Amino acid sequence: MALSRGLRCCQRVFSWIPVLIITAVVLWSYYAYVFELCLFTITNTLEKVAYLLMFHICFVMFFWTYWKSIFTPPATPCKKFQLSYSDKQRYDLEERPDAQKQILVEISKKLPISTRAQSGAIRFCDRCQVLKPDRCHHCSVCETCVLKMDHHCPWVNNCVGFSNYKFFLLFLSYSMLYCVFIAASVFQYFFKFWVGDLPNGPAKFHVLFLMFVALMFFISLMFLFGYHCWLVAKNRSTLEAFSAPVFISGADRNGFNVGIRKNLEQVFGENRRLWLIPVFTSQGNGHHFPLKNHSSASQNPLLPNEDMWDESDDGSEEGSLGEFTSVFVITHYPICN
Repeated sequence: MALSRGLRCCQRVFSWIPVLIITAVVLWSYYAYVFELCLFTITNTLEKVAYLLMFHICFVMFFWTYWKSIFTPPATPCKKFQLSYSDKQRYDLEERPDAQKQILVEISKKLPISTRAQSGAIRFCDRCQVLKPDRCHHCSVCETCVLKMDHHCPWVNNCVGFSNYKFFLLFLSYSMLYCVFIAASVFQYFFKFWVGDLPNGPAKFHVLFLMFVALMFFISLMFLFGYHCWLVAKNRSTLEAFSAPVFISGADRNGFNVGIRKNLEQVFGENRRLWLIPVFTSQGNGHHFPLKNHSSASQNPLLPNEDMWDESDDGSEEGSLGEFTSVFVITHYPICN
């Protein structure tokens, strides 16, 4: 038992290594750009001020979204989806699998659940002892169920889900903007150092390396950001792109696709002035989502009492898991249920 706790503790410590690497690279880029380029290399005062102003805007937005992606706890199912004491006793005492499934069906009638497991059974997490809301999955890294889980990202050491998906998308976009601005403003000095128009010195190494790093990260982020833009347009999570959600009528990858505009509003909210600001504006509470075919929802025997559902109970707590693989910088953890 003590060994297991020690291993979990080591795992938590090592899980911060990717975050520390990104932080170290960004802090070095800050030093290289502000000091070595702007203060020690650029001689034109107006150009220096303009570059510093634009750089710090990009830098602040990048770190703000990165911070929110890391430290926003993924939302977990609220108490309404947990088994009551009496239901838990019934479920645990029942040894027949079919009878257990029937118990879960009866409980789910009080909840807005429209998806099922691949077997057709109600999705139930034995470890968290909760009926899984639509698009909710269990993360074996965070050891909890996460609402609208997309993936577990090692570069933010956090599960990306309902509560922080907007922040993650903004983090990707501002990271790309940060890289593009650095590459565009550094290019002329990169070329001057390369051909020998500027004297050799400490700034040369920083400027040359800054250009290469900015381009490398931009190319990596471009593929990942493009993939997530496609997911948002289709209203899918990374997990749903690999394994289609199962409804009463069968599996359907487009089951939650309600049109590009409404798909965007589910993630970014209706107030477009706040779309680019890292504040939470996503629609709903993460427990149920509009379906492509409303008729299929009304025909679902799991939803006869959906009017009883109280949307004011927002179960936003800690959460968990999985990831799309970018061949350059992102690692995929296929460890969800």
